[in-house]
Amino acid sequence: MANSQSKRVVVTGLGVVAPVGNTLEEYWEGLLAGRNGITPITRFDASQHNSQIAGEVKGFDPQQYFERKQAKRMDRFTQFAVASSLQALNDANLEINELNADQVGVIIGTGIGGIKVLEDQQEIYLNRGPSRCSPFMVPMMIANMAAGLTAIEVGAKGPNSSPVTACAAGSNAVGDAFRMIQRGEAEAMICGGTEAAVTPLAVAGFASAKALSTRNDDPEHACRPFDRDRDGFIIGEGAGILILESLEHAQQRGAKIYGEMVGYGMTCDAYHMTSPHPEGIQAARAIALALEDGNLTPEQVSYVNAHGTSTSANDITETHALKKALDKHAYNVAISSTKSMTGHLLGGSGGIEAVATVMALAQDQIPPTINLENPDAECDLDYVPNVARKTPVNCALSNSFGFGGHNITLAFKKYQ
Repeated sequence: MANSQSKRVVVTGLGVVAPVGNTLEEYWEGLLAGRNGITPITRFDASQHNSQIAGEVKGFDPQQYFERKQAKRMDRFTQFAVASSLQALNDANLEINELNADQVGVIIGTGIGGIKVLEDQQEIYLNRGPSRCSPFMVPMMIANMAAGLTAIEVGAKGPNSSPVTACAAGSNAVGDAFRMIQRGEAEAMICGGTEAAVTPLAVAGFASAKALSTRNDDPEHACRPFDRDRDGFIIGEGAGILILESLEHAQQRGAKIYGEMVGYGMTCDAYHMTSPHPEGIQAARAIALALEDGNLTPEQVSYVNAHGTSTSANDITETHALKKALDKHAYNVAISSTKSMTGHLLGGSGGIEAVATVMALAQDQIPPTINLENPDAECDLDYVPNVARKTPVNCALSNSFGFGGHNITLAFKKYQ
């Protein structure tokens, strides 16, 4: 919890690689336009899969950021993370040098890590034998490499870690970075989430769990959070990175400030391996903890970027949780699921959604929930259907909930 001795924390830089755009500007423009990023899978032959659609990143060229040899030694999830981090540092105009390197850290979460490398190397092992496996297999595959290689690339020698809390990982990373700065353990943090799990095995696994949409003939309308006709989530890929700084550090260098991060709530359902608690009790408590942490009342909340996965279990549970945490004010809050456009980036979702939340705050614009045509009777809040909304946003929350019962809420407000 925050106390009177805690440092204030502000957002000074943003970077994104996502299914609706590979820069902050493209991503934000795409969200406000209600652009669909869900398409038939092209990264592998999905013709034998039950689910054949995904939120793929299009046109990403790693050689814009790295030399070819360097790029070949990174799994795609790491490429996304490092690229987004470089974007965010550039946006923040933050130079890391010998004088400040110890005070800049990196926390980047992921749900799965380098699963494509693992799949490819398993095939090599089975067909060509153990001696033909790559010596880079392990360092390319392990989940911490997004944070580790980002630090190597930019020279950040401060705190460094990688939460692996399924679909809450990106939000955990932002929250943990927030705490580091509050406590004075770093002056600036590169934080967010990344994922690149549009692979044969990952898609097969989620499909076998009946988690994915099979609306293969209509990818444009497949992701429909809070709609009665939803039939599962759509897997996505990409990364979202924020630069957080202590207010003093940002002021000293004259940084632009998008907004202030004020709260972080974290709980666990302790209920089921994959299903959320149907009443959303601990999800509601995570929201309440984030508000308490930020000294906010429910009535101050203008916008919630929902977890909003387009699954029957999540959408109803999250609606219950919002009603519990915000009470009657839940009906006055604008809520949207940007997953309706990007798909579900798993461990990367908290990163790109925190970016969207901060942009909503900074620009007083709320991205829509697209494909919301027939609201579920149990989902009766204001989900900003289909069209972006221009309206004052003074305080905004971002929710992330993950397999294992992880519940995270991040709270941001306008900097004053």
